[in-house]
Amino acid sequence: MLCQMNKNESMNSFGPLIGAIDEGTSSVRFLVFAADNSEVLTYHQIPIPLSYPREGWVEQDPLKILNAVRECLNQTVINLQQLRIDPADIVAIGIANQRETTVVWDSLTGEPLYNAIVWMDMRTTSIVDDILKSIRNQNKNYLKPLCGLPISPYFSALKLRWLLDHVAKVREAVDCGRCMFGTIDSWLIWNLTGGVHGGAHSTDVTNASRTMLMNIRTLQWDQTLLGFFRIPENILPQIRSSSEIYGHIYEGTLKGVPISGCLGDQQSALVGEMCLQRGQAKSTYGTGCFMLYNTGTAIVQSRHGLLTTVAYQLGPTAPPIYALEGSIAIAGGVLEWIKENLHFLSDVKESEVMADQIPPGNHVTFVPAFSGLYAPYWKKDAKTVICGITENTTSAHIVKAALQAVCFQIRDILGAMAEDTGVNLTKLLADGAMSNNNLLMQMQADICGISVVRPLMSETTALGAAMAAGMAQGIKKWDVRVDIAVPSDTFLPLITENERDMLYTQWKKGVDRSLNWDEPPDTNENCLADCHSATSAGIFVLSTIIVLMMAKYRSRL
Repeated sequence: MLCQMNKNESMNSFGPLIGAIDEGTSSVRFLVFAADNSEVLTYHQIPIPLSYPREGWVEQDPLKILNAVRECLNQTVINLQQLRIDPADIVAIGIANQRETTVVWDSLTGEPLYNAIVWMDMRTTSIVDDILKSIRNQNKNYLKPLCGLPISPYFSALKLRWLLDHVAKVREAVDCGRCMFGTIDSWLIWNLTGGVHGGAHSTDVTNASRTMLMNIRTLQWDQTLLGFFRIPENILPQIRSSSEIYGHIYEGTLKGVPISGCLGDQQSALVGEMCLQRGQAKSTYGTGCFMLYNTGTAIVQSRHGLLTTVAYQLGPTAPPIYALEGSIAIAGGVLEWIKENLHFLSDVKESEVMADQIPPGNHVTFVPAFSGLYAPYWKKDAKTVICGITENTTSAHIVKAALQAVCFQIRDILGAMAEDTGVNLTKLLADGAMSNNNLLMQMQADICGISVVRPLMSETTALGAAMAAGMAQGIKKWDVRVDIAVPSDTFLPLITENERDMLYTQWKKGVDRSLNWDEPPDTNENCLADCHSATSAGIFVLSTIIVLMMAKYRSRL
């Protein structure tokens, strides 16, 4: 007893601690927050590779994701011990996860039946085409009144339908009653709470709202939707709120700690940004870019290409809060593509310095449609184009055009939101890894003509999951409040309305070429490349022409 007391006395006390698993498209992290002040005490992060077995296919190994989560949990506990913080003070764990990514596994062995099909995967394009042919006027919004979503390869139902149609192991597991389906949150919750030893097969309303299988009003699996996609209900997880105890960690150093918060990563960032009042909006800049507009308890069906989604439900008896969402498939992903395939960057962080060399009137337009164009266009057959290249173009022009593409797409979404809500936003909250790029944030303010506010606390996605977990445990200091002033950096527009409109007109010309690639271009338009899905042929042609150009005129490459 004396030894234990001495050990405890040597520990630093931060009160109750909350852990957050932040599982994104490119990495897994586990962070520990102090409930008193939301300070991040320590974390551990592991990158997660993507694989591209065919053109347009994007996969991940579910076991690598699970093992990375477990390693992050263990290493973070070691970090706490080295900081002389008692890991036993962790009273709850929340999960924020990449959405729509689809996993199927065997309930008896726990083994995945196929790789996880990642949200940006396009293999279900032909399934979408077949479905639309059976619908009057090929209306992609046919199911929106039920689920809030257009018929698109983006969502989980189409990925699950492909697995059932094309993978014999999945069909056999369904026939034997051994198949389990879930988005990444379900896969993690089931395994961490015991797996084959009684793990909880659960998801939350935010993740379920991205499957095209949940009724947006009842928050339950919808029989009409299940029948439409021919999905057996018995393979689906139980839908629960975003803040309740789903189960407890089954083994390891955190054994017995409850998992009590779960949100899709974009909804989690909305909570972490404290966008908890109707009319508030945030944009998360990561591999993709996702803008959510809080519509309160009202379900707003977009007529201008946005999604209706569940923003959060903070407790089983709490009312669900909804949001309009504009989804951009490729944001930070385009910088990674430039780095890996064009070799203009040795690190994506260099993009800010490189792009800052170019004056505001960049004549190059880059439309990154590697997975088609998402909101507000929803054109799965859009092609990637880079337009406006001249003999004076440098690699810096390409990089800046890639950053501007993110900002222009946000302006597209802001316009759609104004049409749907009748309100023009005057402020946009920003988070995510790309938001650390000051030039990007300034360009966003300039192109949209509104202030962009970036919280100094950058871990808003993980914070949202931690807040939901803490609330379920009754930690009052983690109760959601709408009157908290969040320390932030603010970027104000610095260009004129005329300059802004000229830039946007140039962008819309590029989008028009992206959407009409099969039509002959105007004779006076220099539109260089179709890089759809980053095929090897497209990459070779584009990179070869650009490298030759740069060598001739700038000797930079």
